[in-house]
This record gives sequence, C-alpha cells and structure tokens, in this order.
Amino acid sequence: MSPILSKLYHEGYMEAVSDKQTEVFEAAVQFAKLETILPAPESAHAIKGAMDEALKCRETGEAKTILFGLTETGYFDMTAYAAYLDGRMTDHVPTDEELQKGFDSLPDIPQNR
Repeated sequence: MSPILSKLYHEGYMEAVSDKQTEVFEAAVQFAKLETILPAPESAHAIKGAMDEALKCRETGEAKTILFGLTETGYFDMTAYAAYLDGRMTDHVPTDEELQKGFDSLPDIPQNR
C-alpha cells in the first residue's frame, strides 16, 4: 500500500472495504453500459464503492457528493471481463496458509527487511 493511503487510513480519513470480485465486475459492466466507458478492474473497485455509497444515500435520504477515481480503461483486461461474463470468475478468498506459501516464495531482498 502506498505511504499516503496508509497514513490516511491510519488517521481515520478513509476506510478499507472488501468486495467480492464478481460484484465488482457486475458494477463495472453496469457502468460500461450506462457511461460507455469500459473501466479497468482497479477502477471498477472504486465504481462499486461509489455505487454502494449512492445506494446508502438513497436509503437514508442523505445528500452527499461522491467522488471516485477512473484511472484507465479496461481494454487490456478483456480476459478478466471474459472470465466474469462466462461465469468462470470466482470469489475465492485466500486462506492465511495460502498467502503464507506465496510470501515464503518471495526473494529475500535486504532493503525490504
């Protein structure tokens, strides 16, 4: 995570949210249909968050300005969209053991200790 985002998070200016991958792509496809822009998966997470905030506002009647970052298009990510549209995308969340196996395979770089 970038230092500035980590600082903003730790000081309470923002919160972390975890969404299912299929729900993120569902939001991205809806956005693409309405705005005629195919978002990259990274931006699709922000779109899903903005949509969720807008739905909360509709439920509570609260008026908010909702800002999100659309940083690139998803034309280089067509295999991810194909996996979603073909039903091959899963919402697997790795276990701590699976993550540790990946961490253990990383090279030892002295400046990262």
